[in-house]
Amino acid sequence: MSDRIFLDTNVLVYAFDDSDPAKKNRSLEILEQVGKQLQAVVSTQVLQEFYVVVLRKLKKPLSEDEAEGAVRRFAQLPVVLIDKAMILSAVRTSRIHQLSLWDALIVQSATESGCRRLLTEDLQHGQRFGSLQIENPFLS
Repeated sequence: MSDRIFLDTNVLVYAFDDSDPAKKNRSLEILEQVGKQLQAVVSTQVLQEFYVVVLRKLKKPLSEDEAEGAVRRFAQLPVVLIDKAMILSAVRTSRIHQLSLWDALIVQSATESGCRRLLTEDLQHGQRFGSLQIENPFLS
């Protein structure tokens, strides 16, 4: 089986964002590829952030029904549940690596779910957190 890949919120959001066709196409490619290979992992945080962003921050927001439908589809992936132990670990990660708590929660979720790769544009491409490799899939 292939390595699991953690998808940050921006990877999901760009699949619905018509304002940047290149990022939308890249996001759709990623979702198709990791979906077919059953590699994708998300967290409860990613699902929550996705819902808010596609309703409020896109140039052309989704309807509530469309956003809920998308969350339901993404929730069929393996989902890491954020609990108090993970929050406390993320607080420590945030302090050690000078990350926002939200980014540290993403790193912690990816690490604890056994992912070797985290696809995001919010962290430094090539950065490592133990065995977790950060990759920005939108770099040209």
